[in-house]
Amino acid sequence: MHVILLAPHFPAGQRRFLRALKSVGAMVTGIVDGPVDTEVKHFLDQIVTIDNVTSEEQVYRAVRKIQDKGPWVHKLEATIEAHVLTAARVRERTAIPGTPAETVLRCRDKVLMKTFLKEHGIPSAAHEGVETAGECRAFADRVGYPLIIKPRDGAGSAGTYRVDDDAELEWVIHELGMDRRPTPVAIEEFVEGHEGFYDTLTVNGRIVMDFVSHYYPNVLPAMRDPGTPAMIVTSNRIAADSYGELKKLGAQVNDALGLGTTATHMEWFFGPKGLRFSEIGARPPGVNFWDVYCAANEIDLYEEWARAVCYGDVHAMPSRRYSGGLISLRPTRQGTVHGYTGVDEVYRKYGAGIVKAHLPPVGSRTQPIEAGYLANAWLIVRHPDYDGCKAVMEDIGRTLRMHAG
Repeated sequence: MHVILLAPHFPAGQRRFLRALKSVGAMVTGIVDGPVDTEVKHFLDQIVTIDNVTSEEQVYRAVRKIQDKGPWVHKLEATIEAHVLTAARVRERTAIPGTPAETVLRCRDKVLMKTFLKEHGIPSAAHEGVETAGECRAFADRVGYPLIIKPRDGAGSAGTYRVDDDAELEWVIHELGMDRRPTPVAIEEFVEGHEGFYDTLTVNGRIVMDFVSHYYPNVLPAMRDPGTPAMIVTSNRIAADSYGELKKLGAQVNDALGLGTTATHMEWFFGPKGLRFSEIGARPPGVNFWDVYCAANEIDLYEEWARAVCYGDVHAMPSRRYSGGLISLRPTRQGTVHGYTGVDEVYRKYGAGIVKAHLPPVGSRTQPIEAGYLANAWLIVRHPDYDGCKAVMEDIGRTLRMHAG
């Protein structure tokens, strides 16, 4: 089995997928656009270097070079949001099987995505693709506030704005330059409610593994409030009846899109209007969250993904023995890390349940919280009970402080 992996060198989490492919016996060729360290080189059988891994033409030429050289290429895979559409288009041009480009495009373009899924009966927010200030204002007049404005092909909360009134709308219009030139964005109704995500590993259109996770607080406030630790908790109660509607919705979305063998990441809201689909990606979740699933479920999910990609099967299933979570700690101020308090107390109380921790060393520079859940200090924890896991994480957030300035 010969697999081309797009950008196995960056970001660092990519090497988890590379290692997994090698662990199931695949020959792996990497297409890279930057330096490759010793660990990545160790796992790669071949390396082809280009200038830009998001360039369809450059990736196409690299794949054709690999095909001409041999051996036969069975798969071309990408696991990063910015790479999946390029990989899909190149697959089609080089006759390599995989998720069709049309399907991947629907998972990338939020307007196409929601329009398509609404036509298939999937409940989601009112939305529209707009390019001008006038179109934004017209949507606001028709739908009302609050609204969300975000890139059509964004990932996470990057470039996302909540708009609560006319003044904020005008500020966003100016910030994005829509009052000066056409700027394609997605604008949609703000959906009130609790936010989470439903992730799957799907093989030949069949969901073989699934996971449910919850944000505390929701993503936008988490990425805007530096005083609040941000948490994501995955449930080990997924068999409970309370998750039945969500699992049904996830299966409907996967089926409607015609997703074959792929990881999926579906965001959802539950509030006064019930359960609402938010968006889906034909890829794993960000922030290396599969590490949490692995720890909580005593499974190497990366290896099972590799088996699914290479052989259309999986060998292990989630144990559901633990709930798990990622807590992102924010510095007291931006600047340089001065030190930490509460570390000893946290490890004394919860050390057995702390799977992994990253505490940037004294003297290092802090990162803005908008950079995401792994921007500064973070911990992965697990606990046999979902409520217990959440309570442990909340206590860690109160106790462990990252001092900077």
